[in-house]
Amino acid sequence: MGLPFRKMHGAGNDFVILDARATPVPITPDGARWLANRNLGVGAEQIIRLEPSAQADVFMRILNPDGSEAGACGNATRCVARLVFEETGRDHAVVQTIAGLLPARALPDGEIEVDMGPARLDWAEVPLARAMDTLHLPLALGPVSDPAACSMGNPHATFFVADLTAIPVAEIGPILERDALFPDRANIGFAQILAPDDIRLVMWERGAGMTMACGSGACATIVNAARRGLTGRRARIRMPGGDLRLQWRDDGHVLMAGPTALSFMGELDAARLAA
Repeated sequence: MGLPFRKMHGAGNDFVILDARATPVPITPDGARWLANRNLGVGAEQIIRLEPSAQADVFMRILNPDGSEAGACGNATRCVARLVFEETGRDHAVVQTIAGLLPARALPDGEIEVDMGPARLDWAEVPLARAMDTLHLPLALGPVSDPAACSMGNPHATFFVADLTAIPVAEIGPILERDALFPDRANIGFAQILAPDDIRLVMWERGAGMTMACGSGACATIVNAARRGLTGRRARIRMPGGDLRLQWRDDGHVLMAGPTALSFMGELDAARLAA
């Protein structure tokens, strides 16, 4: 018998989900790289391992394709919440991550909404390398400059640009991710404001590269855009894989709603994951 897995995605942001609630599933960095590889493994932007939780319905551990661990992923949270809904018959769930507890609920239109918790705005919470105003970072590369930063359980910097098609994301993303301002590296967003409630976004994810969508990146974008006075506190955020609906509440929490999908199911060689 192989190790069962699910391949799911939220707005094109895709995951391999492994269930380790009953039996541990060891994953080495090499095993994560193999599993995430689209030619040699299953292929995914992140690997999700479900683990027992004493505080929530499930603990969700998030591994990047390079084997590093991520603190938050909104699209994966919605996918995991959907699994809990299917298991329990409920329309609500709480998913635990290393960044905290994330309540989720099913919406009448079939989408799932997650409370991603409060945006963290202090430089030490992002974290940044030294004290500075997180609304205007002294960072520039090529055609982009002056990003805003916040943490959504993981570090984000958002550049606001006039034309996304003019930004060489694949070239400058990995350089910005590793800038000395970010001691833990950072997710880098490139956002074009279309209207006060409409944003187009392309993300370079820490440890994963360019992705079809990024839930925590969308959360950081609405927060940073509203802080800059570019938008209100609600917006539709359009990414290459699909749209998400965001609200930055007055209490600081960020709500994110969007679709989920099961792509396929299968079995893996568990020994290869641990190699």
